[in-house]
Amino acid sequence: MGGIGIWQLVIVLMIVFLLFGTKRLKGLGSDVGEAIQGFRKSMGGDNEANPSGPAQVQQQAPLAGQATAQSQTDRQA
Repeated sequence: MGGIGIWQLVIVLMIVFLLFGTKRLKGLGSDVGEAIQGFRKSMGGDNEANPSGPAQVQQQAPLAGQATAQSQTDRQA
């Protein structure tokens, strides 16, 4: 007595589907999913969720010795 049974849950879900419709519930579900992904990304835990994202590549400046050696070979040519 006092707990929610399976039949009460089914009746509530049927009423929700009748009131809002499947299209609106689908849109609501996708909005909630995007919000969760944004929250995970902001918390830094999005390492596995978006592996197809662009990879960040850091370019290092050439060392001074390499730059002068390159410019000398360019002058000789």
